[in-house]
Amino acid sequence: MKTTPILLFSILLLAACGGPAARAKRPGEKAQPAAAQVQPKEYTYRIAAVYPHSTTAYTQGLQYVGGQLWEGTGQHGESVVQRIDLATGKADVVVRLPRSEFGEGITLLGDRLYQLTWQSNTAHVYDLTKGCEKIRDHRYPGEGWGLTTDGKKLYMSDGTASIHTVDPETFRREKRTTVTYKGVPVEYLNELEWIGGKIWANVYTTDQIVIIDPATGVVEGIVDLTGLLPETEVTETTDVLNGIAYDAERDRIFVTGKNWSKLFEIEIIEK
Repeated sequence: MKTTPILLFSILLLAACGGPAARAKRPGEKAQPAAAQVQPKEYTYRIAAVYPHSTTAYTQGLQYVGGQLWEGTGQHGESVVQRIDLATGKADVVVRLPRSEFGEGITLLGDRLYQLTWQSNTAHVYDLTKGCEKIRDHRYPGEGWGLTTDGKKLYMSDGTASIHTVDPETFRREKRTTVTYKGVPVEYLNELEWIGGKIWANVYTTDQIVIIDPATGVVEGIVDLTGLLPETEVTETTDVLNGIAYDAERDRIFVTGKNWSKLFEIEIIEK
């Protein structure tokens, strides 16, 4: 979803600290003692490097694989999949979606690239060995937002507090996991990235990234990126933080935002 901003996360934090639990206890489930609850770690950041980013790229998906940065963008009539030269920010567009589709999250698994669409209920699959030729589509219910992979399965967000585990061959949803912060569901999960066995997720309209245990959905950490893009770089078209990519070979984390002028390599620091 890409419309009116919602001041969600500060409300969520207040609810988690003092409000009632948002999820009812399931039959047979034991109440978790307060002392046993996971206390999420809080992180700030250090900028390790800064790279150019196109201010016309409405970033919906970001992934770094084999020395190559990939980006999926949104907006009707402007949605593409492109390869980005990290040093220059120059884009090589390999896929253009029809004007009727609003591109969303992307991920690469093996020699396949997967791309979601926002409200068209369609995932596109491209063959990287054939110049990113589209080889099939899959239908899914609801909206498509973020997409990542652990190297075997796909993980998909839909703008709610849910992350769906998806079979990459059939796109059948095998599991739905509710993401919670101190017992409170975290809504508006957006772009996703798999880093060190955890799912990192942008929370739409906020400057926070949540670090999620994929098995339980529990938020184990929060990365606060407030102030990352300097005020001098913000224009009328600058939109929210969105886009996380991980270079597994060199242990680098990249982040950017919709129509941002910069892409940042960051190191996270525990507060």
